[in-house]
Amino acid sequence: MNPTTRLWGRSPLSAVILAVGMALAGWFVGHGFLRGRTSARFVEVKGLAEREVAADLALWPLRFVTTGNDLAVAQAEITRDTREVYSFLARHGIDTAGVQLLALEVSDAEANRFQGERGGTRFVIQQTVMVRSDKPQVVLAASQRVSELVRDGVILSSSGEYGIGGPTFVFTRLNQLKPAMVKDATANARAAAEQFAADSRTSLGDIRYANQGVFVILPRDQAPGVNEGGQLQKIVRVVSTVQYLLE
Repeated sequence: MNPTTRLWGRSPLSAVILAVGMALAGWFVGHGFLRGRTSARFVEVKGLAEREVAADLALWPLRFVTTGNDLAVAQAEITRDTREVYSFLARHGIDTAGVQLLALEVSDAEANRFQGERGGTRFVIQQTVMVRSDKPQVVLAASQRVSELVRDGVILSSSGEYGIGGPTFVFTRLNQLKPAMVKDATANARAAAEQFAADSRTSLGDIRYANQGVFVILPRDQAPGVNEGGQLQKIVRVVSTVQYLLE
């Protein structure tokens, strides 16, 4: 006897109930799959926002060096050079109240027992002056006249933790830009999503997922070898990612 015969061999009421139950189960399962497929329909778009800004802080380490075999003479020379640097900065409009004199570094070649037979200068004295100014334009102009220090006998050095030297220009007001830029990036993302929905003949639903993105500061002139910190003008950029449901 096949299963169908066994099914209808029971009471007619039981068979009807069983058949209706199977039909309803199938409808619920199918409806669940349909809802699952519908909820999975979404579009992911990215919204870009950019601002051109100007640096509002300048940091300029000026490192200079003297050498000699007489420590007292070398010390006197570094003291003279420090006065020359301060005079140079004041002459070019930099407030020396914001200038910091960093630690003095003295090297003695004879103190290095691994050097072997010494030749040349015994003492090397290095001094660093750190300029911190809220007038980046003034600092930039002064940095372009640094040859005056060389003319006055100051030996500049680009070694050490400050790299090749020159001022670094910093934009410190990023937090003031963030709310408006996030708003613009989100609006641009929605415009892209609406265009996609129109092209695909669907309508845009609620936001399924959103990511604000990371703010980055780039040089305005984005060319090989151009450093963001070396430019007064910069570009602030954020890219937001948003997923919209499609209805």
